[in-house]
This record gives sequence, C-alpha cells and structure tokens, in this order.
Amino acid sequence: IHLATENEQYLSELPEQAGYFKETRIVEFIFLLSEKWHLDQSTRYQAVELLERFMIKEVEQMCDTRGSAKGRDQGQRRGWSSVRDHITNTFVLRLVSCVQLASKLSLHYRRVTSDTALKFLQSLKYSYTKQELLESELAVLNTLHFHINVSTPLAYVELLLEVLGYNGCLLPVKPLHQLCVQLLDFCYLTRETIYDTLLKVAIENSTPSKLQIAKFLTVKEDFMLLAVGVISTGVFIVSPGHWEQVVEHLNCITGITPQSILEFSYAVVRRIVGSTTP
Repeated sequence: IHLATENEQYLSELPEQAGYFKETRIVEFIFLLSEKWHLDQSTRYQAVELLERFMIKEVEQMCDTRGSAKGRDQGQRRGWSSVRDHITNTFVLRLVSCVQLASKLSLHYRRVTSDTALKFLQSLKYSYTKQELLESELAVLNTLHFHINVSTPLAYVELLLEVLGYNGCLLPVKPLHQLCVQLLDFCYLTRETIYDTLLKVAIENSTPSKLQIAKFLTVKEDFMLLAVGVISTGVFIVSPGHWEQVVEHLNCITGITPQSILEFSYAVVRRIVGSTTP
C-alpha cells in the first residue's frame, strides 16, 4: 500500500521532462560503473533515479535563473547555451556523485569512497579534487532537499514477488527473481523501444499524435506497471503454466488490468525476440 501510494503521488507530480535522463547511454554508463565497483542491484537503479530527478530540478533552476536575468531572443539563446555548457561540463561528475550517494543508501557492505571516485574520474582525464567531489555530492543533496531515499522499480518487483508467494502462487522463486532482475535491466536499457511498442499497441495506431505521446508519459514512469510487466514476462518464460494465475493475482493486488499486463509483456517479449533475431 505504501509503495502504491508513493507511486501514485510521484505520477501526479510528474514533470514534463521526466525520462529525459534515462536514455540508453546514460543507463548503460551507470550500470557498467556499478558493475565495475561491485555494487548491488538496487544501487544502480537508485543512482539512475537520483540522477534523473536531480538533473531535471537543476535544469529547471538554471533556466529560471537565466530566464529572469536575460531578455528574449539573443539574450535567451545565450542563456540556453550557458545551461547546456554547464550540464555538459559537469554531467559525468554529477553521475558519479549520484552513484556514490546511492551506494551509501544501500544496505550492501560496499560503499564508493572519494578515493575510488576520484581515481575513476582521473582515468577519464578529469582533474577534480576531493573538495569538488564533496561539493558535487552536496549539490545533489541540496537540489533534491535531501530526499534521496526513493523507491526503485526493483523494490516493487521484489515486494510483489513476496506477496505472490504469500498468496499461494507456487512459483520457482529463485530463478524467477534472477530473471526478473535481468528483465528489469533489459527494460531500462531498451526503454524507448519497449514503450514505443506499448504505446502503439495500446492506441492501435502506428503513428501516435504528440498529445498521445505526452499523455503516455505517466505510463512510462509508472513503477508499479513496470514491476507487474516484468514479473508477468518472467513467469511467461520460466513457468508458463502459472501465467494466467499470476496475472489474476497481480490484477487483484495492484488493480492493473490483465489487458495492460498482457500488452506490456507483449512489448517486452517482442523486443527480446527482435534483439536476438539476425
């Protein structure tokens, strides 16, 4: 109930720019960096969400500041150019700071130290100091008003699996959990393709309008739908005999319709088949 409420509140306050900083290259960078530093699975998702929320707020604040200080036309263009340059010059530093903060929130024993972070940045030819690294972490914390312990889609997946087990679904728990994590990674790394397919299936039209794309933003950012879709797809692959029962249970638990669950699973499976077909 807590996760459902949190998810609904997030969707009700969703900024128009949501998802801008979840493109494949950024997610892949965070996942690879988390793997390099041997961080647990929840940390990488936490880092993606922190970076996304921080960058949106920072861009909004910078645009507001420059918008109030500059006039229109040429002055405004200079303001946008300044924002873009600042984002470009500090992006990798901010990304590393978000991974650092996520590692400190994790219950896992590993934590990314300043020395580790600096060594990595130096390997990319950046010459930041420990003070600048600390200031970057503080910038993220201050911009997000220290609200950094956000739930990730992985938390939704794991809790729903627990509830399914409690409700009597006789599922192969360990292989299903492992597959669900892999599917969640896959959904993050192929996000645009999966949701593009889902939108076209939902509206039964291969050329959605701008209004339909804008309204679909809440679907793309719905963690509960993502978790339900991942579990449904995982069950379909690991234990297809349980699929209908699981979909029925997921519908009762979350209120998400069987049709929506089916459409999401179809979009994921179609992307999987497409990515493995020559």
